[in-house]
Amino acid sequence: MRLVVGYLATPSGEDGLALGAQLARSLGAQLDICMVLPPDRTVPARVPAETGFDDILASRAQRWLNEAKSSVPSDIDVDVHLSFHESFAQGILDEVTRLDAHAIVVGAAGDGLLGRHSVGSVSTELLHSAHVPLCLAPRGHRHSSAKKIREVTCALGTRVGADVLLRTAVRTSKRMETPLRLVSLVELDPHHHLRDHRDTSESVRERAVAHAQSTLDEAKSALPEDFPVSVMIADGSSVESAVRKLDWQDGDLVMVGSSRLAQPRRLFLGSTAAKMLRVLPVPMVVVPKQEFPNSE
Repeated sequence: MRLVVGYLATPSGEDGLALGAQLARSLGAQLDICMVLPPDRTVPARVPAETGFDDILASRAQRWLNEAKSSVPSDIDVDVHLSFHESFAQGILDEVTRLDAHAIVVGAAGDGLLGRHSVGSVSTELLHSAHVPLCLAPRGHRHSSAKKIREVTCALGTRVGADVLLRTAVRTSKRMETPLRLVSLVELDPHHHLRDHRDTSESVRERAVAHAQSTLDEAKSALPEDFPVSVMIADGSSVESAVRKLDWQDGDLVMVGSSRLAQPRRLFLGSTAAKMLRVLPVPMVVVPKQEFPNSE
């Protein structure tokens, strides 16, 4: 198994690298640190004519990559890769294909709140085009003291694709040997557009409990009898308030599915996941709506 970290020599890049190391150690995976540079368009006047600007930029980038590699703990297999492409996101996707990687890891944009997610242009492009799971590190994750993933939380809905997410979460928890927590988020806003006019807060919650129980039963059937799996209902006036009611600890990881509008084997962040992302203090993994060939 290989994990690609889309790396920049910035605090955001360090956040993604820290998450990549936690995931690699937990999964027994190799870490591939990838940096993508834009191809040379205009050469600065101070660069000697006989010296290629690409060469100078590549040399500096290679130093950054070597420094990043040296910061990864010695118990993790790691390699570095440098490529040129007009689009950082597409360059990373090309590396995923070339390396036959299983997931992409990136840090939050630099303007987010500490301990929160901020989706920048690169993350947005990857969310619309990646064919493998995308792991998003919140801002400041480089300060995490967790060596491995402590618990996997799977946020399940009732729409098509939840079965793929569940199988991916179960497979991930088994490989990491971590507890699995199944969560059903219940938005109790009386004006929510998905609610029937006859609904009450209690009827909505009852349906959520029934759904959570069925997903728990399905998850248990795929796990050893003694595998630690729990189920929880989180309700609130909004998705954000429901998420805030959940207990989060350093080393936790959330897995969500792609929007039903996403193309097959592609990502797209749905409205519920986007709302979760605003308040989550832990990393989020977005899973494609259909499984991909190298998912094992």
